[in-house]
Amino acid sequence: MEFHLELKKIEKQIKKSKPKTVCIQLPDGLKPKAKEIIDFLESKTQAKIFIWLGSCYGSCDIPPIKPDLLIQFGHSKWI
Repeated sequence: MEFHLELKKIEKQIKKSKPKTVCIQLPDGLKPKAKEIIDFLESKTQAKIFIWLGSCYGSCDIPPIKPDLLIQFGHSKWI
């Protein structure tokens, strides 16, 4: 299965908000893409990107950390 990760959209948001740290929260099915996501975003922005490796069961499952920006991926479009 192929996913469209919208990394260019995330890059624009990072450049707009200028965070120092960005946490990416991924469901288990997307965690194998973690290195690809980090490499792309760190090469395009000044932010330090890290992946939350704990569980992620949806938009209400926020990790107990304090990054400047939290980006959460999911399997469905959230409106």
